[in-house]
Amino acid sequence: MTAFEPLPLPLVVGIGGTTRDASSTERALGFALRGAQAAGARTRLFGGAFLHGLPHYAPEHPVPTGAQLELIEAVRAADAIIIATPGYHGGVSGLVKNALDTLEALRADERPYLDGRAVGAVVTAYGWQAAGTVLTSLRSIVHALRGWPTPFGAVVNTLETRFETPDTCSDEKVAEQLATVGRQAAEFALAFGSHRAARLAAGRSVAEALTRAR
Repeated sequence: MTAFEPLPLPLVVGIGGTTRDASSTERALGFALRGAQAAGARTRLFGGAFLHGLPHYAPEHPVPTGAQLELIEAVRAADAIIIATPGYHGGVSGLVKNALDTLEALRADERPYLDGRAVGAVVTAYGWQAAGTVLTSLRSIVHALRGWPTPFGAVVNTLETRFETPDTCSDEKVAEQLATVGRQAAEFALAFGSHRAARLAAGRSVAEALTRAR
């Protein structure tokens, strides 16, 4: 890649939802992913239906199933991640946690787990107490996976905010907060990608200079 070639659009992968079709969690994630698209990213969604069919993570079975491999390869290729979870009893839902546990397969990668990736966090809950607690818990999980939580995390109190369709939110401020999560994830990916490209180009220039000097 030369200095004049545009960088490929970053890929932002969204993971989240519940077992219920058209859940508020998945629709909130959709708003965040559209924010990432508006900032110049490609997106891919792993929603509730996919997560519901994902086998339980079992370290004693090292060969991943087709669904597990699909998720693993998507995250491996991703430049940023957005995770959306409902707040169940003060914690991340089992459905979402199982997906994150599945990423143990990335531990030996050159970029292990979520290393070098921005990770946006979205939490939905029926009330404010669980929302704040679960956001903190989710960010702790992201840290454990070596990801970089975005500065802004969105919490949605579904007691007050409704998503009647995938494209509508009853609170414009909430919609903008969700879009902000997506924009920050995409902007980090763009900035990190530019930095990585410049670093690789500099490394090639040094190698070429050393070769010519021999």
